[in-house]
Amino acid sequence: MKVVIAAAGTGGHINPGIAIANKIKEKEPNSEIIFIGTNRGLENDLVPRAGYELKTIQAYGFNRKISLDNFKKMYKTFRSIGEAKKIIQEFQPDVMIGTGGYICVPVGMAAKKENVPIVLHESNAFPGIAIKMLSKKAETILLGFEDAKARIPNAKKVVVTGTPTKVKCIEIAENKKAQIVQQLGLQENLPVVLCFGGSQGAQSINDSLIRIIKKRKNVNYQIIWAAGPAQYEQVKEGLKECNMDIEHLDKVKIVPYIYNMEEIMNAVDLVVCRSGAMTITEISNVGKPAIFIPFPFATENHQEYNARVLEKVDAAKIILDKNLTADLLNDMIENLVKDKEELRKMGERAKNISMNNVEENIYQEVENSIVNYKVKK
Repeated sequence: MKVVIAAAGTGGHINPGIAIANKIKEKEPNSEIIFIGTNRGLENDLVPRAGYELKTIQAYGFNRKISLDNFKKMYKTFRSIGEAKKIIQEFQPDVMIGTGGYICVPVGMAAKKENVPIVLHESNAFPGIAIKMLSKKAETILLGFEDAKARIPNAKKVVVTGTPTKVKCIEIAENKKAQIVQQLGLQENLPVVLCFGGSQGAQSINDSLIRIIKKRKNVNYQIIWAAGPAQYEQVKEGLKECNMDIEHLDKVKIVPYIYNMEEIMNAVDLVVCRSGAMTITEISNVGKPAIFIPFPFATENHQEYNARVLEKVDAAKIILDKNLTADLLNDMIENLVKDKEELRKMGERAKNISMNNVEENIYQEVENSIVNYKVKK
């Protein structure tokens, strides 16, 4: 199988593409796979690191503001269809796979011109503009959430597969959990709340947590907090103003980034975070109760739609960013951690919406799309 994968910008688009590529390689080791992205996004690090070749084009995201800069970007994006077409002509793929985001539009348009079948994967509960624009041109659209299905009415074929992610549910014995907590410098007899705001951190969440820690409000729970590499020093300085040493805090462990997220997420009692599609998928896979604070500037407000997926089955609570305060967040955490049975039930409800065999199902749908397209031709 020869495959072109369009994935650019953030890990939320790139990592599913890499997971799909890895599955194809596992099933068909002789497959040839290239990625198409830009020279600006995380794909320049993540794709080569995963062992795949990255080709770049001059594409940009869609901005509804009227400005000279925006017209220039639109023009470059339109021209990038030709760049993508040249790559496709040279590579001669059997299928083009897009995992959402602006890069899918020029690559999808080029694939259509070259009679290459298109398979799209949408991780979010509210499909993005690119997916909607290509919905009639794609052979198959794969979804991370059932809720997205009604929002793509013009698609030829829609299949809910879930979103591929590295974080899964793992069985951790109580003594192992205690060991993980102790290694973080925390106590094993108090609930542990995992807080993070995505790979780069989240300013509003960080500000609220700083206030909670400064006022020593976390009396009945402990915090492990990934502040984000770019914001860690800022948090450190903010605490120093109150003569608090980031390395020696009571019931709190703050790190720039959590590299063993699967292990940590499986060991904690509650999660406080943004609600990107990958995060929602990981939390449902592991089966953890959560408090979501959706990023308010996400395209089409898709993070709130993602969070509602778990809220409506009583697996999560939501605090909108505009309403977020340290007191509100602390009160919600306090109310949740004092009821272990309810936490357990919330976790079970989250687990109930997780999808099994995600990568395998995606592979089968990609294979079916190629076969069906050849039959139609």
